Amino acid sequence: MFSGYFRMKSQCDACGARFERGPGYYLGSIYFNYGLTATLVTAGYMLMFVTTDWSEPLKLGLLGSFTLLFPLWFFRYARCFWYGMDYYFDPEADAEKSPRSSS
Repeated sequence: MFSGYFRMKSQCDACGARFERGPGYYLGSIYFNYGLTATLVTAGYMLMFVTTDWSEPLKLGLLGSFTLLFPLWFFRYARCFWYGMDYYFDPEADAEKSPRSSS
């Protein structure tokens, strides 16, 4: 799906499915990425609060770094998940837009 770390291909090399559907199509993947990041940071803070005696600045530094780096790493997976969910729930819409589906 990707030609670089952040750049998506316009369509699948194997089946011809279009990845870019229109403006705002991947907005849901951003929400998914944000939600997972927030959940992990909250759980991480609670776990550190209960199991460690680290100072608050140390906890803030660790979780702040995680909050910045994790969404960048998870970007590709969030987009793949979003596309997969769309394909799972509405495969006909993808088949109609695929250039190879008419043959």
